[in-house]
Amino acid sequence: MSLQKKLVMAFVGLIILPLLVLGTISYEYISNRTALGYSEATELTLRALLLSVDQVFNDMNNVTDSTIASRAIQEALNNLQTTELDQINYLELNAIQRNFRELLVNHPSVSYAFMYTLQQQNVHKLFSKASFTPLTFEQFIELPIYQEVIKRDGLPLWIGPYEHTELTGNDQVFTLARVVKDIDTLDNKGILLVQIRNSDLEAIFRYFRYKQEFTKYIIVNADGLIMYDSNGLLEQRQLGDLMSELKVNTGERNASLRTDFQGVDSIVSVTAFDNYEGWRLIAVTPWSVIAGEIRWIAVAVSSLIGLCMLLACVFIIYFARRITMAIIDSVKVMREVELGNLQARVDVRGNDEIGLLTRGTNRLIYRLEQLISELQEQHERKRAAEMTALQAQIKPHFLFNTLESINILAIQNQGKKVSQMVSKLGNILRISIQQQEEITIEQELAHVRSYLDIQKYRFEELFDYEIVVADALKHELTLKLSLQPLVENCIQHGFEGIEYLGLIRIAVTADEQHIYFRIEDNGLGIPQAQLEKFTYLSEQQVSFDNSPERGERRGIGVRNVADRIRLRYGKPYGLMICSTPYAGTIIQMTIPRRKDGDARETKGDID
Repeated sequence: MSLQKKLVMAFVGLIILPLLVLGTISYEYISNRTALGYSEATELTLRALLLSVDQVFNDMNNVTDSTIASRAIQEALNNLQTTELDQINYLELNAIQRNFRELLVNHPSVSYAFMYTLQQQNVHKLFSKASFTPLTFEQFIELPIYQEVIKRDGLPLWIGPYEHTELTGNDQVFTLARVVKDIDTLDNKGILLVQIRNSDLEAIFRYFRYKQEFTKYIIVNADGLIMYDSNGLLEQRQLGDLMSELKVNTGERNASLRTDFQGVDSIVSVTAFDNYEGWRLIAVTPWSVIAGEIRWIAVAVSSLIGLCMLLACVFIIYFARRITMAIIDSVKVMREVELGNLQARVDVRGNDEIGLLTRGTNRLIYRLEQLISELQEQHERKRAAEMTALQAQIKPHFLFNTLESINILAIQNQGKKVSQMVSKLGNILRISIQQQEEITIEQELAHVRSYLDIQKYRFEELFDYEIVVADALKHELTLKLSLQPLVENCIQHGFEGIEYLGLIRIAVTADEQHIYFRIEDNGLGIPQAQLEKFTYLSEQQVSFDNSPERGERRGIGVRNVADRIRLRYGKPYGLMICSTPYAGTIIQMTIPRRKDGDARETKGDID
């Protein structure tokens, strides 16, 4: 992964994502705190509202308390208990109804009242209501509500709108039901049902709707039936059909939750009535109304943060690109330097740390160029000195052996042989004293042929030789004085003490890239211990020794050739020696194939 991507990912992962997470958590926290605060305030409002609603119901309880305890209602009950219809004085009955209505009319909320007599088992309308006909006594006692009223033994039981429509009708009214007792005997005489108007409740909820215009208030019973809606739209519906959750029906007296109400995200708060089993007062407020200001602030802050993050992203991308481009340019230049282009330079970028890096890279390349130049100069001087020293080892060696042979022949008065050896020695010296390090293969073979002829004069009937080379290879270049030490090694080591005619064969072959010199003899071979010393193609450093103690019997000629080849052409080239005791030795010299355009042929006779 590139540095630019790493910087961008680090910026996104360490700054942008934490800011988004922090913003989300902060928004959720503020929303929850706002919802909690609003819920607590709404619950306080509901408790205050509940006290007002309770007051309406308690007023009606007090009115009916005083009514059923009055002498007029007691006398009316006594007169209404007869079961003989022909004994009823209807004029007196009308008077009783009138007195009863006068007791209830003092409360303006009463809209309708009727009474069931237990002994007579009939119903008496105390108020007229054209749209409603009460149940007969026989139908009434079959209802579960009858037993609930009897169980209360005179305590009031409130019936909400739409709870028992067969008893109270379909009007949106609250109905109070209670047993009427005889004051003296406390016997049950009848059951009084009084319906009240919603005017007082409307007045209460109207005030709270004015304070909280977006909040709706509803009253539900234990079964979730909506008995009252301050907006008048949800009555007779089930609360479970409007809410995704029904946690408000838990046993908690006060509760609030955030949920969907009619598909709208809302805060729903609920409080329970004290004296009316299962009834609950619920307030519903859309969350958008509560969080409107929070959302506006959140949008404003989010927009500002988003703009800042966008600018920061643009900056970090530009900054990361600037850094990475400087590094990429530096790497490209380093690769060019690695390939040998020491003139390559990095474009300087600014005066900051990036500019400091590019200038430092350029100074490093410049200094590297200087050091390499100095190293090359020193290496050339060292290589020239080493080549000079190696050649200096070979020249005295040739002269010593040849002059010794000429001296012996002169003592033996073999003037012709002396003349021939001096001529061959002249050919050898003519090539040796040239300043060139490389000569043609033809010149090198002429040098070797002169050397072998001299040695044949010295060691008669010891060996013979043959040279095989294609005419196309004669003008290829080879290292000067490279073959003579190898054939000398064959004579000095391979043929010493043999009782048969030795043979030295020199063959020159080539492929497209290499030239191979193969020197074979049928001599005694080289012992394994001595052969192991010739590790010319190993990773050892090139070394040589000018000390006079290392004579030809110590293999200085072969080592000299190997060292010179490696100094001249490098490690891939050198000598390979294969030898079998008493079967002969093969030495192969490998050099790169070169042209002789820069080589100058040695003048004079080379025969």
